[in-house]
Amino acid sequence: MTDLALQNIPAPLPALIDGWIDFGLRHGDAPPRADPEGLRRGVLNEDGLALRFDPAKVICGVRGELFIASLGSPRFRPEDAPRGEQVLDGWAEAYRRRHADAAKGVAGAYAVFIADFRARRALLACDRFARETLCYAHEGGRLLFSDRADALARRCNADFDPQAIYNYLWFHFIPAPQTLFRGVRRLLGAETATLEDGRLALHRHWVPGFEESRRASFKALKEEFRELVRRAVAREAADARVGCFLSGGTDSSTIAGMLGRVTGERARSYSIGFAVTGYDETAYARIAAQHFDCRHHEHYLTADELVAAIPKVAAAYDQPFGNSSTLPAYYCAAIARKDGVEKMLGGDGGDELFGGNSRYAVQWTLDLYRHVPSSLRTMFDRALHHPRAVRLALFDKARRAHEYASAPVPDRLERYNLLRRLGADEVLDAVWLEQIERDQPAELQRRLYEATPAGALINRMLAYDWKYTLADNDLRKVITTCTLAGVQAAFPLIDDELVDFSLKLPAHYKLRGRQLRWFFKQALKDFLPPEIIRKKKHGFGLPFGRWLTEHPALHELAYGSLQSLRARGWVRPEFIDQLFRSRLQEHPGYYGEMVWILMMLELWMQAHQSAPAAPEPRPQLPAMA
Repeated sequence: MTDLALQNIPAPLPALIDGWIDFGLRHGDAPPRADPEGLRRGVLNEDGLALRFDPAKVICGVRGELFIASLGSPRFRPEDAPRGEQVLDGWAEAYRRRHADAAKGVAGAYAVFIADFRARRALLACDRFARETLCYAHEGGRLLFSDRADALARRCNADFDPQAIYNYLWFHFIPAPQTLFRGVRRLLGAETATLEDGRLALHRHWVPGFEESRRASFKALKEEFRELVRRAVAREAADARVGCFLSGGTDSSTIAGMLGRVTGERARSYSIGFAVTGYDETAYARIAAQHFDCRHHEHYLTADELVAAIPKVAAAYDQPFGNSSTLPAYYCAAIARKDGVEKMLGGDGGDELFGGNSRYAVQWTLDLYRHVPSSLRTMFDRALHHPRAVRLALFDKARRAHEYASAPVPDRLERYNLLRRLGADEVLDAVWLEQIERDQPAELQRRLYEATPAGALINRMLAYDWKYTLADNDLRKVITTCTLAGVQAAFPLIDDELVDFSLKLPAHYKLRGRQLRWFFKQALKDFLPPEIIRKKKHGFGLPFGRWLTEHPALHELAYGSLQSLRARGWVRPEFIDQLFRSRLQEHPGYYGEMVWILMMLELWMQAHQSAPAAPEPRPQLPAMA
């Protein structure tokens, strides 16, 4: 077990870039003066353009008529990088060739701002998965932008959007393009925002195209795949002292094994465990670490450590974020940073590119039912809802299964959604709910799923997850917690070349019947340990609910947070009382998740604005079970 102290952990994160442009305030077509001293300090102030940025992480400068600010690590087409792939030169060439489509064909994790003073045009763009993010607001002819929604909201003096709070409670995060703040939007993955003639336009500079009918040799695909994985890991390991997350799953194990091969050194791997029955997978991480001879570091997270870090981690995000695995990710990164690691490689994306989530198999099975002739399904529905059948408990389970299987994707994916199952009327204040479009989250999901350019169910679900599971959730979790811990995060399995490779795989190579990620496992079965290949998906997560009923300090933190939240008028006080008086004891894991997302919402609010006065008299703290 690693001893980890929390001193010298960075404060909540500042913006990397924050500024605005308004061509209407500026005369002439000359770009701003390239003041070396100002750029070194990260400050640029001129009529019509103002910018503050972190000069260690943002590259800014003038190229001819263009002013460019670049974040991340873009990789340009050969024809766009004639001067040795200098970042500003690459963006300038890409813009001059393709103008508003400058980001088309650019690979890597990046975000960019380009101002063309001759054409009086400005654009913002980010990579396919929005690993580097940009938020924006459009006020008249002025375009405001920042990598953080909260920084932009302060500049715009923006209010909270009640709909965004409701959507957070549905998703446990706020999906782009919406943010917590009215008028502040976040770029989607592979999206470009262009300001021209005072008008703002949005378009996608990359849209996935699945080649579902393509025939290919398995052997050739296997060799290409393994070489692409090797190159992706080598690329990320080339410029820093690198470590990797190791959960013991196929993705993280692949990264750990390949990292050792490409560096010629024992890979530094890091795992988090829990001394709670049913929540610990460190045994699989040890199998992978031993197989690949990693320098493995293992830490068992405690409830005391949660109490110490939860407020800091909650505050680090630019808007409320409720994924409970953010705490294990943070501690893993913090341990690696203490060990001298500068960059952490995550296996995120393997499931979503190659078909590894268990729900894909479940939905494939349910979809078979939807192919039963509608006349037969109608007869079955009538039989199950016949007055005599309704009175029989025996038919209740069959009726629920029929209704579940008959619903379309993506509605079926939300069967276990906490807010949906508990009921918005039971959880949320009735007056506050009057201003909410309750069906908006589900409608957003339907629109994305229906717009996916694919025919096969598995590919439509994968593209859906690229946004809701990866871009909005898992990548935000890992990137923010790594940044808070002082390390960079990178994800070799969503390297652009691997994404393009996954698009040309036949659908049955991803999901073969109910067999998940068939191609991935077959291609790596002589590389990964057999136990890892055979391992089933568990998804245990953080034992927060269990600890909440046993650990006084954690209980007090959560209880105090929800008492502060009740004063905001969003959540019914009776529901909060029921959570602590009875429901947590009935099902700690299930109701603990609701406590978590409400607690993280309130702790974020407290970190970014003053907490409301607690209601009087304050209810007595319920006894723990």
